[in-house]
Amino acid sequence: MKKLIVNADDFGLTEGVNRAILDGHKRGIITNASLLANGGAFDAAVVASRDVKALGVGVHLNLTDGPPIADPSLVSSLLCSGGVFTGSPFAVARRVMRREMKLDEVEREWRSQIEKIVSAGIRISHLDGHKHIHLLPPLFDAAIKLAREFKIGCIRITLEPVTAGLGLFRPGAARGPGAAKQFVLGRVLSGLAAWQKKKLVAAGLHWPKHFYGLSQTGFLDAHTLNRILRSLPEGSSEMICHPGYVDRALLATRTRLRSQRETELAALTQPGLKALIAELGIELIAYGNLAAARSGAEEFIKRKEESPSVQEAARKA
Repeated sequence: MKKLIVNADDFGLTEGVNRAILDGHKRGIITNASLLANGGAFDAAVVASRDVKALGVGVHLNLTDGPPIADPSLVSSLLCSGGVFTGSPFAVARRVMRREMKLDEVEREWRSQIEKIVSAGIRISHLDGHKHIHLLPPLFDAAIKLAREFKIGCIRITLEPVTAGLGLFRPGAARGPGAAKQFVLGRVLSGLAAWQKKKLVAAGLHWPKHFYGLSQTGFLDAHTLNRILRSLPEGSSEMICHPGYVDRALLATRTRLRSQRETELAALTQPGLKALIAELGIELIAYGNLAAARSGAEEFIKRKEESPSVQEAARKA
């Protein structure tokens, strides 16, 4: 069976992003969203999520954009001179490698972000990183620690197949140099994800078996989306997306994704999409379904192993 989580990042960034995610959930195929605890439209996202019970909501762990949730004086190594995050995942990586960013402060800030979302009444489906910064080795350890502390069963792994990004270079696709840059970034992040995966196994955490949408970030249109769906393998997959409506609030943020967000929303709500998914034998799920399914399977195996008949067979063997 093919199972697909369609996760919209940046929930809570702006009102326009919130509306687009909700439209993509109600009229399209979005099943999950990742919430920014320090987003300008956080409160509106929380209120809106209460009316859409089927939408899973995870935490978009942030170290790159906006102000901290924790007391700034307690997380000063994470901030630049303006008292906000650095604005760049590359700056975060550089500061982590130089040990200029204190890992105990990362943990303190991320704990504050999770606590804010829990306190808002959100049942957290999973953890992931804004601009994928959670994949940096020392930061990934902190994410695992917090997942176990808050009993969050899933963490995103961006292990994207090489073939997923090659569609960007199909004949007639005028992508420009940005596509090549995104493809290379996808390979780097996939490499980090492959390295980190064994840590999730050791921690008993879950993740979708396959991942899509990384190389297509900024280039996800109807053709590209349909291509991903038609090539989806058996098992569980996650596809990320970044829908949004362009308004003044979005233009005032530091995001590079603007008009592309509306293109993505159009793709995610295109006519006939749900019929195509049914035709392809794809079941749309949320992160919570993934954890429940895996936990259920593990419990079934455990009960089977502990059953008298199995024990008797083992003794005879």
